Amino acid sequence: MAPAAGRTRGDGGPTFALALGGGGARGLAHIHAIEALDELGIAPVAIAGSSIGAIMGAGMAAGMTGEEIHHYAKSILGRRGEVASRIWKSRPGSLREAVAGGFRLGQFDISRILKAFLPEAVPDTFEELKIPLKVTGTDFYGHKAAVFESGDLLSAIAASAAIPAVFRPVLRDGRYYIDGGFYNPVPFDLLFGKADILIAIDVVGAPDGDPAKAPSALDLMFGTSQLMMQSIIETKLTQRRPDILLQPPVSRFRVLDFLKIDTVMSETAALKDELKRAVEAAVKKRERK
Repeated sequence: MAPAAGRTRGDGGPTFALALGGGGARGLAHIHAIEALDELGIAPVAIAGSSIGAIMGAGMAAGMTGEEIHHYAKSILGRRGEVASRIWKSRPGSLREAVAGGFRLGQFDISRILKAFLPEAVPDTFEELKIPLKVTGTDFYGHKAAVFESGDLLSAIAASAAIPAVFRPVLRDGRYYIDGGFYNPVPFDLLFGKADILIAIDVVGAPDGDPAKAPSALDLMFGTSQLMMQSIIETKLTQRRPDILLQPPVSRFRVLDFLKIDTVMSETAALKDELKRAVEAAVKKRERK
């Protein structure tokens, strides 16, 4: 890789912004992109994330390297016992707390889950981050997208990652929010004008399986969401495209396949070199202009 590809604002080179999309466990592939930027010596001047992209983006914005995020994720998700232990610790402290806001069978409290799983490096507020971060959410009763970029960080990430039917909606500032991907699955549009080169990583994927076999109810629920999100992305791309858009092969993984971290990372490993080549090409294109 030519040294020019890794230049940042500090050495007179182009600046970079990074948008990380939602996709549940498929978003583990984002780690490859973060590691690639680290190896190029690139620190984004702005980050935007949706759902798992908001979680990964928060780690990066807090100053964690891709290697540190990779090691942390592997140390937890690579051990079923550790995952079970943390989920157990995130259980409600009392029956009153469990049924607060109404009993919802099968819906976990995403805020508690995040508290149990997020690394200590992730701070309490946006203002403590080292890189500006924008997090997407969906205002359920307001029927609109929301963008969080100040105040409490945990509730913003929780709102962005609150997958319906799996997690409860998140109450923040008097309003209920669900998964940010329902309005903005890959929030690159939030970063136009923030840097010279805009990178977007799409891990939404698409329904995958035997075309002759009827999908299960679960596959229908999550697959329909994928189709909707891909439609949103395609519409946004007709309006304006990021300089770099990469879509690693993640469709065969389900949204909650976090315990398959080794397989996800292995099958998306090519993303690292693909991003490096794309950055080099984008820098050269900019220099020619």
